[in-house]
Amino acid sequence: MAKITNIQAINQALHQEMKRDKSVIVLGEDIGVTGGVFRATDGLYKKFGRERVIDSPLSEAGIAGCSVGMAALGLKPVGEVQFNGFSYLTLNQLIAHASRIRYRSRGKYTCPLVLRLPWSGGFKPLEHHGESMETLFIHTPGLKVVCPSTPYDTKGLLIAAIRDPDPVIFLEPIMLYRLFKEEVPEKLYTVPIGKAKIVRGGKDISIITWGTMIKPSMEVVAQLEKEGVDPELIDLRSLSPWDEEAVMASVRKTGRCIVVHEAHRTLGFGAEISAHIMERAILDMKAPVLRVTGPDVPVPLPRSEKMFIPNTARILDAVKKVMEF
Repeated sequence: MAKITNIQAINQALHQEMKRDKSVIVLGEDIGVTGGVFRATDGLYKKFGRERVIDSPLSEAGIAGCSVGMAALGLKPVGEVQFNGFSYLTLNQLIAHASRIRYRSRGKYTCPLVLRLPWSGGFKPLEHHGESMETLFIHTPGLKVVCPSTPYDTKGLLIAAIRDPDPVIFLEPIMLYRLFKEEVPEKLYTVPIGKAKIVRGGKDISIITWGTMIKPSMEVVAQLEKEGVDPELIDLRSLSPWDEEAVMASVRKTGRCIVVHEAHRTLGFGAEISAHIMERAILDMKAPVLRVTGPDVPVPLPRSEKMFIPNTARILDAVKKVMEF
């Protein structure tokens, strides 16, 4: 097996699914001739042509709206919005239409679209380029939301998303696009939507996270191991649906939990996870669930970005508070 990056895993999944299924169409700004701002679609235009690799106008609402129409009529569009902060313009189409087509038509129509969103910060971006607003999509019934962090999961989840009969929001952590490589099978395979991955098993404390926050969380795990603490690290991978069973099994075993995410604290997905744990496993808990999150302020400009994004020091501090409770 070859070792590839996350961005190469996306490109490979798109190539293979487009070759396998002629109904798969990709569209977005600059995704054709130039291969996209991050080169995720590099080579697709040359191989599949302009009818299946569509350079769209500068209109995120148009990308989403065209994808809804294509999907309802039997195609499988994979749209790309260049940065998550530009996705707000897609919300009317996604919330009012894509998420409701199955319900509205009483199952007569489905909406098998994928919207790819380069997501999250950590690379000192400009305003609207490094935001983490996954809650908007998770809160919408009918939308599935996934956020892989490794090349293996990225390829498998993207193929699963393309084959899914319902709309899937595919969040791609920009910081992890080319950060590391991993062995990935060249053959087609899927990673099931809705199943978390236990990155490391442990018995002392559960660390729940996803996307970009996997990196500092793994650094924390390495530090805790040196200090004699046995942490369990869970990468959710899917945020809607999410693997409640895996999380509950973990916290019932460890009795302690922190949730780490880059998004704003208020109504961030960590609050929902914390509520589920306290409603269903409070008698198994040895300490309250703590959240390590971004603050409730706009994502700052580059010079101040480090003060916004959770880091190893903040995560370790939360672990210490929970362990000493």
